[in-house]
Amino acid sequence: MSVQAGESWNYQKYKFYGLSLSGIRTAIAMPELSLSFDVAQGYPFLLNLKHFFISHGHLDHAAGIPYIISQKAMTSQEPGKFYMPKSLVNPLDQIMKLWEQIEKHQYKYDFIGVQSGDEIPLNAQTYVKVFPTLHRIESFGYTVFETHKKLKKEYGGLSKEEIVELRRQNIDVNEVHHTPVVSFTGDTQIEFLDSFDWVRKSKILFLEATYLDEKKTVEQARHWGHTHLDEIIPRLKDIESEQIVFIHASSRYSDKEALRLIRERVPSEYHERVVLFPGR
Repeated sequence: MSVQAGESWNYQKYKFYGLSLSGIRTAIAMPELSLSFDVAQGYPFLLNLKHFFISHGHLDHAAGIPYIISQKAMTSQEPGKFYMPKSLVNPLDQIMKLWEQIEKHQYKYDFIGVQSGDEIPLNAQTYVKVFPTLHRIESFGYTVFETHKKLKKEYGGLSKEEIVELRRQNIDVNEVHHTPVVSFTGDTQIEFLDSFDWVRKSKILFLEATYLDEKKTVEQARHWGHTHLDEIIPRLKDIESEQIVFIHASSRYSDKEALRLIRERVPSEYHERVVLFPGR
C-alpha cells in the first residue's frame, strides 16, 4: 500500500496520470487510450487527449472543460469528445457560448450525453461502458473493457488445418471475451457496487473514499453523496479487483495521515491490493 509521488501511478501495463483530492481536483488520464476520467481544472497532461469521461458537473471534476477546448483550438487539434450526464450538456453549452462572447471567438466542441449501459468504442479492442452512481446530482462511472477473441471450446481439439477449413466455410470458430480492466466511480455513495458485477470484477477499481475516520460520520458522508472508509471495509470481500485505488480523499487529511489511517484500518489481507492515489 502506498501513496505515489507526483502525478503518476502504474500497474502492470496500465499507466495513469492525475490527481484526486476531494473538493479540489480530480482528473485521471490513461494516455495510451487517449482518455481521461474527469478533468479537474485542465492540466497539461490532458490537453492532447481525445476522450474525456465526465462523471458529474461539480467544479473539482469538470471546471477544466472550457480551458481544454480553448487549448485544443489554439494548437489546431481536432475537438475532443466530452462524455457526460445528459443533464450537463445544455448548461455546459451555455457556458461555452458565454466564453465565446467574452473572447470574441467561436469554438468547436463535442458534448455527448450518456446513460447507463452506453458503450463508447475507443479502438478495435477497447470500449468504455457507462454505469450509474449515486451522488447529489446526476452522475456516472465508467469502465474500460478490452475484447479478446478465443477459440470456441467445441473446436479446441481440432488441428490448424481443420480450423482453417471451417473458416473457409464461413463458420465463426471464435468467441469474444469482454474483460473489465479499469473502472472509475467519480463521486458516489457505496450502493453503486450492487448495480453491476463487472465493476467489482474490474482489474483496477478507482473507488471514492472521501472520509477515513471519525472526523466525519458515515451519515455525514452520505448526506453529501460520498463514501466513508467505514462503509468500504466490510465490502472489500465483495470486490474482486486486483487493485483497489482509493481516490477523492478529503483535504482534511495530509497524505501521510491518510496513508496511516488506511494502513491502520484496512485489514492486512487487503494491503497489497489497496492503493491511495495522489491528490497533491
